[in-house]
Amino acid sequence: MTDSIVRLENLSKRFSKDRPAIFAGVDLTVRAGEYVAVMGESGVGKSTLLNLLAGLDRTDSGRVLLEGVDLAALNDDAVTLLRRRAVGFVFQAFHVLPYLSVEQNVALPLDLLGIAEPQRGERARDMLRAVGIEPLARRHARELSGGEIQRVAIARALVHRPRLVLADEPTGNLDTGSAVQILALLRAQVKANAGAGILITHSRMAADTADRILVLDAHGLRALEATR
Repeated sequence: MTDSIVRLENLSKRFSKDRPAIFAGVDLTVRAGEYVAVMGESGVGKSTLLNLLAGLDRTDSGRVLLEGVDLAALNDDAVTLLRRRAVGFVFQAFHVLPYLSVEQNVALPLDLLGIAEPQRGERARDMLRAVGIEPLARRHARELSGGEIQRVAIARALVHRPRLVLADEPTGNLDTGSAVQILALLRAQVKANAGAGILITHSRMAADTADRILVLDAHGLRALEATR
């Protein structure tokens, strides 16, 4: 694995000029095929870090390079287009649209990329098959269980084959058995797509599914230990 999917260089972020930085001196390289977990106490900026990685927020200093492109050098429209193509998000709150069908929810990223039918539907159904919920394709999202909704969210994040998958506490509200299944599924799909994945979690059990574990604090990122 030599090609860098995302690279952070001396990254810092603060919410206002009269407050100290949330974190500073963050350096990170994640390569193709690599799945990384980031842990840390509440309030250290883990979700903020994901937003910076995806270009949803701007850094105060340092650089975020996605596939070699410096996000700071792009205007908002260009960042949006790059994120739409190259990033898949699994949000903590999932943001599945309740009045759309499961297939329609999963196909949304393809629709935004201008992929037409029948290819859009075929790829959405292939992804639903991969996460084990293809029989639910015509069901409305509001009719699903929590575990099923999480599988929809993962399928939607991966359907456009992004180079970078960002997952923010994807199993925070699940029982242990369901969490284990979801984490295995997420890891397997990141690996199958030959992309890179970053998992934000409080759970050591979840972090142990990653290739390496990092801890975020005010001084940056440090390695916890190699897990594989």
